Order: sequence, then C-alpha cells, then structure tokens
Amino acid sequence: MNIHLSLQVNGKAVHAEIDARTLLVQFIREHLSLTGTHVGCDTSQCGACTVIVNGHAVKACSALAAQFQGAQVTTIEGIARPDGQMHPMQAAFKECHGLQCGFCTPGMVMSAIDLAGRHPDASEQVIREQIDGNICRCTGYHNIVRSVQLGAAKMKEA
Repeated sequence: MNIHLSLQVNGKAVHAEIDARTLLVQFIREHLSLTGTHVGCDTSQCGACTVIVNGHAVKACSALAAQFQGAQVTTIEGIARPDGQMHPMQAAFKECHGLQCGFCTPGMVMSAIDLAGRHPDASEQVIREQIDGNICRCTGYHNIVRSVQLGAAKMKEA
C-alpha cells in the first residue's frame, strides 16, 4: 500500500509516494539520495542513522517514514551553513579529532547537537551517558566527548 508523504528535509519541502512500510532511513537514503545518514545495525543500537526530527534526535532505522508526515527532518547534509561553513559541532569534531573511520560520525554529530541543545553545559559523565546509544568502534570515545564539549560551547556562543 502506497501513501503520500509530505515533510521538510533540510529546509526543503519533499513530497513522495512511498510504500507505507518504508523506514525513514530508507526514505532519506534511497528516495532523497542523502547518503550521509548511515545504516549500521538495523536495530537502533548503533546510532549511525540518527537524524534530527522536529528538534530531537531520532534513530531513522527504527521508524517508519509515514510517522513523520509534516515533520521537519534534518540530516547531516543539512546542518552546515549555506555558504559551506561547518556547523559548530562538525567543526568541533574536526578540531578535537572526534572521528577516525567516519562511519559513526554523522549519527554521532546529530546526537551531539541534540544533546547540546538539552544539556549545553553537560559534564563528561552526562555526555558519556547521553551518547551511549551511538557506537564508535574506532576512537575509544575520549576525543568524541571532548568534541561534544567544545561543540556545545561553540553552539552557545553562536
């Protein structure tokens, strides 16, 4: 059964006829060709598919696209400024070496943006607890925590 889906993705209106069983991550990657949102585990354990929906982090591999009728979805491709300047959280990940292979990075950055919005002055412990749903197999998290702290501070300044 097909449904008509209307939502905003990265600030642009999107309309599509999709199978009602289409996951949000499938819609983003396959229908919109926004491949920065990764599929890692398909069980919402790794967080590689995290996007921001109506201001909150959502794991797109465990949600049907139809659930987000009329929503505002932001993917990793939509957080940089129109002139190409990185989002403060992206810049912090670069500056603090919060990535290695980069597979988890888009989801980690999106989760970190949500976290910084809710806890702008989060302690290391709070950051570690809050990013628990995002798995990185490379870094050991130390530089990711530093990245989130710096990114949150930069977001407060902006």
